[in-house]
Amino acid sequence: AEISLTYRFAEAEELAWMQARAEIVSEIADFRSMAAATDPTTGEVDRALTQVKGVDGAYPLYGTLLLSGGLTPQEAFARKDGRWGAVMEPVLAARLGLEIGDSFRLGAGEYALTALIESEPDKAAGGFGFGPRTILYREALTESGLLAPGTLFDSRYRLKLPEHENLSFIRAEMKADWPSAGMRWRDRRNGAPGVERFVQRIGAFLVLVGLAALAMGGVGVSAAVRSYLDGKTETIATLKTLGAEGRTIFAVYLIQIGALALLGVGIGLAVGAGIPALAGPLMSGMLPVPALFDVYAGPLIEAGTYGVLTALIFALWPLAQARELRAARLFRDIAGSERQVPRPAYLLVIGLLAAALIGAAAAFSGLWQLALGFAAGVMGALGALNIAARLVGRLARRLARSRAVRGRPVLRLALGAVGGPGGETTGVVLSLGLGLAVLAAVGQIDTNLRDVIGRELPQRAPAFFFVDIQNHQLDPFLDRARGVEGVGDIATAPMLRGVITKLNGVPAERAKIDPAAGWVLRGDRGVTYAATPPAGTVVTEGEWWPEDYSGPPLVSFAEEEGKELGLKIGDTITVSILGRELTATVASFRVVEFRDMGINFLMVWSPSALAGAPHSHIATVHAAETAEGPLLRAVAGDLPNVTAIGVRDAVGQVTAALEDLAMATRWGASVTLLTGVVVLIGAAAAGERRRVHEAAVLKTLGMTRPAILRSFALRSAILGAAAGAVAIGAGALAGRSVIQDVMEASYSFALVPALTIVIGGALAALLAGLVFAWRPLSARPAQVLRARE
Repeated sequence: AEISLTYRFAEAEELAWMQARAEIVSEIADFRSMAAATDPTTGEVDRALTQVKGVDGAYPLYGTLLLSGGLTPQEAFARKDGRWGAVMEPVLAARLGLEIGDSFRLGAGEYALTALIESEPDKAAGGFGFGPRTILYREALTESGLLAPGTLFDSRYRLKLPEHENLSFIRAEMKADWPSAGMRWRDRRNGAPGVERFVQRIGAFLVLVGLAALAMGGVGVSAAVRSYLDGKTETIATLKTLGAEGRTIFAVYLIQIGALALLGVGIGLAVGAGIPALAGPLMSGMLPVPALFDVYAGPLIEAGTYGVLTALIFALWPLAQARELRAARLFRDIAGSERQVPRPAYLLVIGLLAAALIGAAAAFSGLWQLALGFAAGVMGALGALNIAARLVGRLARRLARSRAVRGRPVLRLALGAVGGPGGETTGVVLSLGLGLAVLAAVGQIDTNLRDVIGRELPQRAPAFFFVDIQNHQLDPFLDRARGVEGVGDIATAPMLRGVITKLNGVPAERAKIDPAAGWVLRGDRGVTYAATPPAGTVVTEGEWWPEDYSGPPLVSFAEEEGKELGLKIGDTITVSILGRELTATVASFRVVEFRDMGINFLMVWSPSALAGAPHSHIATVHAAETAEGPLLRAVAGDLPNVTAIGVRDAVGQVTAALEDLAMATRWGASVTLLTGVVVLIGAAAAGERRRVHEAAVLKTLGMTRPAILRSFALRSAILGAAAGAVAIGAGALAGRSVIQDVMEASYSFALVPALTIVIGGALAALLAGLVFAWRPLSARPAQVLRARE
C-alpha cells in the first residue's frame, strides 16, 4: 500500500503508526525542479525541468530499478568524493549535455551523474510529469534547499504489508485514526488509478468501435442473407408449392444461417484470442507496465455475445420477409418487388434482441450512459443513412428523366440504376456511410483540436509558470524578471495545496456529486488567498469579502465545479492543508477559465485563514520568445530553488499526447471503415448476378463494353460520393458536439478532411464496383438471356 501527503513529511506519530502495521516502510519525496549543468567549453549554464524523486535505501520495495552499467541503486546513489550520486533518464542527460561522471545542480546542491535510467519499476504509478525523471537519495536533497517549508512536493510512504493483511481494514483504520491529516491511500488492488482509468476508457472506446464495426457487419449480414434467399427463389417456391409452411421455410434457413453465424463467431474468437498471445512478446517492451498476455474467457464471452446477437438481429428481418412471400410471386421472379414488413411477432423479437445487445454493451463496458448514447447514435446514424439512401434514389430517378441527361446514355443509365428498384443504393450508402461518418467526426475533432492548441493557446498563454517562490524571494524575483527586456505582464499569487475532505460535513468519498467533478476530489488541489478579487475575476453569485475581513474562513469557489459538487452559497467545504483540516463557508462563485493558462484556482480563501501557513508563490510571466533564455538565467542565478515550467514545452507534451490519442482514434475508426468496405464488397458481389443480366440486355441493344463499364463505374462513384456526403453531415454534427460541449472550444468546419471523406468514399465504391464488373462484361448475352427464359 501507499500513503501520500502533500507539502509535508509524516510526523513521528504518523510514521510510527505505519511502521507498526508494515514489515517495511519506504519514504519517497516527489517534486519538480530545474536541473542545471555548465558547458565546460563555453561556460554557459543549460537548464531543464525535471521530475525529482528522492528515495531511501528500501526503494523500490518491489521490482528493480535498472541502470546503465549494471549499477545497483545503492552504488549509484552513494556519496563519493564529496558529491552524492544521482541517475537520470537518457533524454534529460542528453538535453543537458551530460556524460556519466559529470556534475549537475539541483537547487543549491551539486551532484554526480552516475548512471542512466533504463527501467523505472514504479513509473506508471507516478502519474503525469512535466519533465524527465531524476532519482537520488532523499538524504542528498538536504544540500539542495529544495524541500523548505511551503515548497511544492509530495511525500509517499510505501508499505510492505504481511501477505494476508486486510487492506480495506487498514485503510479504514487510517481514516479513523487520522481523519484530518490529509492522507491519501492506494494499494495493490488499484496501484495506478490514473493508468487504470485510462485503460478502462480505452477499453470502453475499443468496445464501442467494435460495436460500430458489428453494426456495419450486421448490414452485411442482412444483405448477404437477402442475396442468398434471392438465389434460392426456385427452391423456396418449390417447397411452398409442395406444401411447406412458412414457419418450415423460416426454420430451415434460420438453421443454415445460424450455423454459418456460429462458425463466423468461432473463427473471430479464435483469431481475436490468438493475436494478443502471439503479439505479446513484441508489444511487451512498448508498455509502461508488465502485461500478462494470455487467453482470457471474459472478453471471449463478451465478443461471442455481441456476435451472435448482431447476426440474429440483422438476419431475422430478411428471413421473416422470405417466410411471407407467396409461391406464385416467387415463380414470377418479379425484380425489385416491394418487401413487406415482417409480422409484429418478428418485430418484437428483433426489438428484444436489440435491447439485449445494447444492455450487454452497457453492462460489459460499465459505462451505461456512454453505451446507451453510443447505441442511440449508431441507430440514429443508420436511420439517417437509410433515409438519405432513399432520398438519393429519388433524386437520381428525377435526374434520369430530366432533359439535362438526354443524349448521355452512360450517365442516364447510371442514374437510373441508382434510383431504380432492387438496386444497390441502400446497401452501399449504409455500408460505407457509417464508417465514413466515424472517420469524418475524427477528422473534424482532430483538426479543431490542432487549431485550439496550435493557434489559440500560444497567443494568449504565458511563457513560463514559476513555482516554489518563497515569501522572501518574491520581491527579488519580480525585480529580476522585470529587468529582462521583452518581459511583459507578470502575475503572482500565494499557493498552497490541499485535499477536499468534506462537503457540508459529509466525507468527500460519500458525498453525492456529479461524476464530472470526480477529479476535484481525487487528489490535492491548488489553494490561494486574496483580500480583493484577482484581476479579471467575474463573480456570478454571492459577494466577495471586505478587504479587511478577519472573521471565520470564507471561500470563493469555481462556479462550474462548485455546481457539479452540489455546493450552494452558505455551504461549507473542509480542506486538509499541511495536515490540518480547515472549514470555510462558500461566499461566492466565480468564472474560472482553466484553458487561458493563467493563474486559476478552484478555491480562493479569505486571507486570515491561510496567510500564516507556510507557503510559496506562483507566478506567470509573459515574454517574447527571444527573452525566454535571458529570463531563465536572470531568475535561476540567485534563486536556484525556483522552478520554471515552460508553457511551450507543456503545450508540446499535451499536443504530443493528443496526437497519440488522435492516432489511436483514427486506427479505431479505420476498423469501422474496413468493415464497411468488406460489406461494400459483399454488396457488390451480391449484385453481380443482376449486373450480368443488365449487361447482356445492354449489349443486345448495341451498347459497347467500354460504355457499359463507364456506366457501372459512374454508378458506383455516385453511390460512394453520396455516402461520403451524408457522412460529412453526421461527422460535422458529432465533431461540433465534442468540441463545443466536451472540450468547450470554438468549432469551425474543416473543409479538407470533409473533401477527403467524399473522395475516399467515391473511390472505395468505384473500386468495389469495378472489381465485380468484369464477369458481367465478359458474359455472352445469348447464354445469359436463354438462362432467364
